[in-house]
Amino acid sequence: MRQPPVHHAVEVALTRPAVPGELRSACRHVPLAVNADRTRLMVVHSARSPGRALHVLRRRLGTLLPIDGLTTHYPDRRGQVLLNLDLDSAVHEALCRDAAVLGQRPRDVLSRRLHAAVARDARKRARGLEDQLNSVLAHYTPDEVLAGVARCLCGRSHRCTPPAL
Repeated sequence: MRQPPVHHAVEVALTRPAVPGELRSACRHVPLAVNADRTRLMVVHSARSPGRALHVLRRRLGTLLPIDGLTTHYPDRRGQVLLNLDLDSAVHEALCRDAAVLGQRPRDVLSRRLHAAVARDARKRARGLEDQLNSVLAHYTPDEVLAGVARCLCGRSHRCTPPAL
């Protein structure tokens, strides 16, 4: 028995900020929510599976926007977030070669490499934040830093306004 379509939240990451004309054109095909710098979009799409939602959105939006990748916004039943990438032929061939050498599927090699890259980036960002905090703490007391962070996070200047379509 086939599953009825359900709604899936999908995040679209763009390679560059979308221009207003691109966004207007894409919104004619699919309703989109756009972040402040126009590099990430959210879509709720009806499909029988999360993978199918990614596939259909890639086909509908791929020629209208500079898409870097699509991901499901929520994990599936196995706790996995799905990723849809459009690799150029040279990257795909290299990935297949590496997978053959390792005796693995290309998607497993790519998954492992992506997890490692995300972990490296998280460590790098954490180190950078610690370095900046140590620099700030050399000039301010911890109480002053905490009060300043609270003002930044709760203040009106921290909120972003949505871009005009």
